[in-house]
Amino acid sequence: MHLFYQSQLPEIKTLDHEESKHCIKVLRMQNGDEINLIDGKGVFYKAKITNANHKQCEFEVLETTQEEPNSFHRHLAIAPTKNIDRMEWLVEKATELGIDEISFFQSFHSERKIIKIDRLEKKVISAMKQSLKAKKPILNELKSYNFILENTRAVKKFIAYVDFENEAHLKNELDTFQDTLVLIGPEGDFTPEEVKMAIDKGFKKVSLGKSRLRTETAALVSVHLMNISGD
Repeated sequence: MHLFYQSQLPEIKTLDHEESKHCIKVLRMQNGDEINLIDGKGVFYKAKITNANHKQCEFEVLETTQEEPNSFHRHLAIAPTKNIDRMEWLVEKATELGIDEISFFQSFHSERKIIKIDRLEKKVISAMKQSLKAKKPILNELKSYNFILENTRAVKKFIAYVDFENEAHLKNELDTFQDTLVLIGPEGDFTPEEVKMAIDKGFKKVSLGKSRLRTETAALVSVHLMNISGD
């Protein structure tokens, strides 16, 4: 099933220029053909094309279906890598798995000070359509580490830290009915002072296994564990 994205449904019943071009010129859809859409807010739409214009395709909505929500809010906060391609890959895969929110922060060992959210949003939308999801994850601008610690609604709060003596594995700490936030540090990891700051704010230090993982790998493991714990 091919999905089209229109964030302003049900008020606006046209596709943007890029989506219209793909629908009419690439897929060669015509008046009367049925299409499937998502609004990024958790609703699937079945619609019929009423004006097959490749610049602004018009349609009428036939029916709607609400996507089943996650059992808890899954929030990943990460210090972005210097190579932005690795963050684009992570955002794409995390969306496919079913993350609800992604935040970026600067810590002591951070390699990147700028994040272009608009560029990442395009990856998110593409991943939503690929994985047949109707709810778009929230992407937050780059903030300070302390801001992330101070501003969260999560009940279960974890900081993933390379400490091979730590026996508390994330997979054993998750609760399928409580909003969760997992912090992932930069390639140089969190400093001991940053770990203490998190613990003082109610975060629990957790392990992701015996291997030392790259930043984006650790993040994806965390998202995967949150995903399967809520299934």
